[in-house]
Amino acid sequence: MTFAPPPALHRLATPLLHDFLEQTAARLPDKVALVCKGVRVTYAEIDRQANALAHALLESGVERGDRVVVFGDNTVETVVSFWAVMKANAIVSIINPLTKHDKLTYYLNDSRAKVLLTDMHLASVFTQSAPNTPHLVRTIVAGAFDETKLAGVKQPEAWASAQARGAALSEQQANFAHVKHGPPGRRCIDVDLAAIIYTSGSTGDPKGVMLTHRNMLTAGTSISTYLEMKESDVVLGVLPLAFDYGLYQLIMTFRVGGRLVLERSFAFPAAVLKVMVDEKVTGFPGVPTIYAVLAEMKQLKEFDLSAISFVTNTAAALPVKHITMLRDLFPQARIYSMYGLTECKRCTYLPPKDIDRKPTSVGLAIPDTELWIVDENNQKVGPGVVGQLVIRGATVMKGYWEKPEATAEKLKPGPVPGEFVLYTGDLCRLDEEGYLYFVGRSDDIIKSRGEKVAPKEVEGAIMNIAGVKEAAVVGVPDEVLGQAVKAFVVLEQGVTMTEKDIMKECQKRLENFMVPKLVAFLDELPKTTTGKIKKTGLAER
Repeated sequence: MTFAPPPALHRLATPLLHDFLEQTAARLPDKVALVCKGVRVTYAEIDRQANALAHALLESGVERGDRVVVFGDNTVETVVSFWAVMKANAIVSIINPLTKHDKLTYYLNDSRAKVLLTDMHLASVFTQSAPNTPHLVRTIVAGAFDETKLAGVKQPEAWASAQARGAALSEQQANFAHVKHGPPGRRCIDVDLAAIIYTSGSTGDPKGVMLTHRNMLTAGTSISTYLEMKESDVVLGVLPLAFDYGLYQLIMTFRVGGRLVLERSFAFPAAVLKVMVDEKVTGFPGVPTIYAVLAEMKQLKEFDLSAISFVTNTAAALPVKHITMLRDLFPQARIYSMYGLTECKRCTYLPPKDIDRKPTSVGLAIPDTELWIVDENNQKVGPGVVGQLVIRGATVMKGYWEKPEATAEKLKPGPVPGEFVLYTGDLCRLDEEGYLYFVGRSDDIIKSRGEKVAPKEVEGAIMNIAGVKEAAVVGVPDEVLGQAVKAFVVLEQGVTMTEKDIMKECQKRLENFMVPKLVAFLDELPKTTTGKIKKTGLAER
């Protein structure tokens, strides 16, 4: 059934996330929106390309509410794909390019994606996944197209040809709308899903966080407002677009009409710093790992970073030593310590004026959000009492994709009849002034390098190594990573392996951030009376 608004009411439709692009493209068509690998793309160009790709998706059979997976790096094509999927009234899911083929297969099948948008240099991965995904009808591939590498892939098509088809169709349809290369007809409203962002859960199975247009519009507006972002800002995008913290740099920058400088990673810091100087970057979102690298760079003073006006960190509070370091590196910048989770994007932020007064706090609730702490009996507790953090507001997710039991654990009835609030599972406390302090996570998820690591997934990879009998994985404190992944391994009798052997095998099976930093060999793992592995106390070994 189609729920499209009548054409005469199109302009009165409720706001959708891609309005951030369309409105800015109408207002600042010739302004450079994106800088990536030396390529400079204007808002009008991105909007036109996204419209063309959106029409190509519709021609491929994509309908309102269908899922489209974008498996790609931080590239122009990934940015265009993100907006195009929503313009096609579909639901976008960006997957980290470091993902292995078995997990990519899981994502494609779990979401029942109809189309895969990817890049030719990832063919060794997606060619193993695409043939095992019955719902996939087409794969659109950017980069140097090579059909000989695409055996078994369903309806492979080059990005350029899809764009050309979409542009031709768009221009034909535009004859009726009197707008050349216009967007497809609007079918969604703001409570429809815009994106599914996958995040690891305590079971080890990735869960798809369902976010509506309203969720993402609210979060993008709220965060960019308190960060005081403006049209003149130039924001560094060095975090993966598959990571919600990285994705929101795109969303917020396009909302205010700024310029996003997109880099694939911070693996070569000197090169990234040069780009930051050349582009006069004003906004620097990062994670502790990046800041630690900067602190160790002896040649840092050679780079003029005086244009930077704000620095942000999310997840948990910035360590005091990192605050001191950032102050020294960027004395002219506002420093924001923030806390959040994918299920509601952002919970709190510490206003820069409070960072000296309350350096260990993660701050106050972001605009348009309420929070409180409850005990084990779901009763609100007062200042100083540790309990579970609860979040209320329009940023709270719709739920986990097709996981009603997991959703019911997180979303519970709120104070207004019919509404649901988010039970984060995180242990926190409030002070007398209402500032939040993060204490710990109630499950065993490891937060390393700003990424969530499910121990069961790492344990599964280690258990598949020949000669391994048992494995247990825990998080241990780490000054740079926040938490480091530590694996305890029991080998089969007569087998000899080293720490490096385990790490090397893990690198073949896991994303880089999941590979254990530490490996310890034990004769046996502690067990409960029921025979289950007992992790209590392992981290101290």
